[in-house]
Amino acid sequence: MTAHDTHPAATEPRTGAVPEPAHGAEIVVPLNRLKASPRNARKVRHSSAAIEALAASIRAKGVLQAPVVEIERTCEGTATGAYLVTIGEGRRQALRMLAKRKAIKRTHPVKVVVDRLNDAHEISLDENITREAMHPADQFEAFRRLAGEKGYGPEEIGGRFGVSAHVVRQRLRLGAAAPELMAAYRDGTLTLDLLTAFCVSEDQDRQRQVLEQMGPYPSVFAIRRAMTEAKVRADDRRVSFVGLEAYEAEGGGVLRDLFTEDGGGWLEDPVLLDQLVSEKLAGLAEEARQREGWKWAGACAEFADVAAFGRVYPVAAERSEIDAADMEALSEEYDRLISETDAFEVLPPEVDARLEAIDKALQAYGPDYDYTPDARARAGVMVMLGHDGLARFERGLVRAEDAASAPPPPWAEDEAADGGHSEYADSDDVRADGEDPEQDEGLAPLSERLLIDLTAHKTMGLRDALQADVAVALATVVHAMALQVFYPGHGDYSPLQLRLSVGGLERLAPGVGDSPAGRRVTDRCEAWGARLPEQAGDLWAVLASMRRADLLDLMACCAGAGLYAVHDPHDRRPGAWAQAETLATAVGLDMTGTWSATAVSYFSRVPKTRVLEAVTEAVGAEEAGRITGFKKGDMADAAERLLEGKGWLPPVLRTLEAVPDEPSSEAVATAAPAPAADEACNLAAA
Repeated sequence: MTAHDTHPAATEPRTGAVPEPAHGAEIVVPLNRLKASPRNARKVRHSSAAIEALAASIRAKGVLQAPVVEIERTCEGTATGAYLVTIGEGRRQALRMLAKRKAIKRTHPVKVVVDRLNDAHEISLDENITREAMHPADQFEAFRRLAGEKGYGPEEIGGRFGVSAHVVRQRLRLGAAAPELMAAYRDGTLTLDLLTAFCVSEDQDRQRQVLEQMGPYPSVFAIRRAMTEAKVRADDRRVSFVGLEAYEAEGGGVLRDLFTEDGGGWLEDPVLLDQLVSEKLAGLAEEARQREGWKWAGACAEFADVAAFGRVYPVAAERSEIDAADMEALSEEYDRLISETDAFEVLPPEVDARLEAIDKALQAYGPDYDYTPDARARAGVMVMLGHDGLARFERGLVRAEDAASAPPPPWAEDEAADGGHSEYADSDDVRADGEDPEQDEGLAPLSERLLIDLTAHKTMGLRDALQADVAVALATVVHAMALQVFYPGHGDYSPLQLRLSVGGLERLAPGVGDSPAGRRVTDRCEAWGARLPEQAGDLWAVLASMRRADLLDLMACCAGAGLYAVHDPHDRRPGAWAQAETLATAVGLDMTGTWSATAVSYFSRVPKTRVLEAVTEAVGAEEAGRITGFKKGDMADAAERLLEGKGWLPPVLRTLEAVPDEPSSEAVATAAPAPAADEACNLAAA
């Protein structure tokens, strides 16, 4: 029997004394006769990933290195016919895994080497210590060679080595690094993290350029940014709007990031991306123009482009009494069904069907508010890209040349009746020619001085009456505010000396109008604009019949639109700034819902010390210490990633907590007695 023959004791039941294999003999043993050795030095079991990799390798190429075994014996020293695996326990487990999966039989023949001289524990320890794993760079290049010479794809290579196709793609990308990078990685001057940052792109020329530009202590952030500085991130709002598939269909290249968990990447053709965005916005605008009947349509890039236009608002739809009654009945039925099934986790099919039918029936009546044909004939629609990557339609925009001329003031007819003369005469009661007004024919106009005197008395009487009538006083305040917010240039339609400055903030902070808070402010104003009449002269009639709750809501809308708390060094108003902080506390302002610290919004605009201060506050001094040596741009990018989702705010945007001992305004209002008519001064001040 040669050393390579199958040993009888290993292949068939013992029928008598059988010669035992010699030390160093290679024999073939059925898999089910191999056992784990109790003297194996490795006590921590092999990981599942390691066993999977071994199983894949064995299935593709067989057992490349024979396990070392010792003969199992009984207490009396008699051989049992089984063998204990001293070296190669991982291979045994991988073979058993294949047997469980029916890839091989339980009796699959395994070639092993018998050791009868060495201590089993010592050689097991030796096997795990006196060896050195292949350098990762050699592995990367070897995978690259397999793909190039054998034509294997990532899936096939992964199947032969028990790793995922994604891991293979990563190793292939690293194996394609510039030779200078691989040499630096091998000699230890370049870490694996830095190598992966370079290998974000396969452009070896760019890798060499960035390598030359980097200082002695480069950072992953700096390298990654330099390798992708002319590209657009895949999570950019423009990409969300256009769609990655549409961009690729037009021939746009995408650089995939194989080394991050989210598997993002970069678009390599920003010009093509911007072109696709513009074309899609223009197409949506034209569709809206044709579908809705606007005079013109256009696309714009920023909200500031929209702010330059005037506006018209939709008006309430006119409905017949029958339609109004039917809609009210349908709405009541809808509310009743919702109320009756509120406790149901799943709506009954008949209720669900009825709710859907009611919804369709209500939609058939059209919107409650819509633009008039006249408004559509002189106004337009613009489409812009919102901060969330969705198209944002701005309707009812009026260009300067299309703006309707302002209606004549109410007093114009009176002046015309007087022959175009004002009711103001000379400043004295005596005419310039010395004649007494009584001797003049007809009714002479009052003198300026007398008119001032009389109207001053009337004003005081009006003040007294207004202070005594809470409802009218509220309507008067709202009227004056709404004129300035919704009817620019018509503020003189109110006698109340109340002035709002409703200037835009886009010039001071581009993009602020498209922020979450900016959108909410705009939505409220648009909702109220739809409820108010088109002409300023008709506003009072609408407000006079409005409920007090609605008047208060409209007043809040106007007050918010006119609030200005910008710290402008050319317009120092410390008192107003302090009151703005008091207001922020009163309303519980939380800026985390509308602003976040990014490299663009904050970190690139403050000194390094401020950046480190923010990182320390948000995630701790340890993280701040890690980016201390970064260049300014790299530090800003790193800080943005570290603080993402942390809700950190710079001090100027934080809101002071309310003092708990102070009673709330609601409590004061509840406890205070109703104001009497002669306490109108206090009411007016409130």
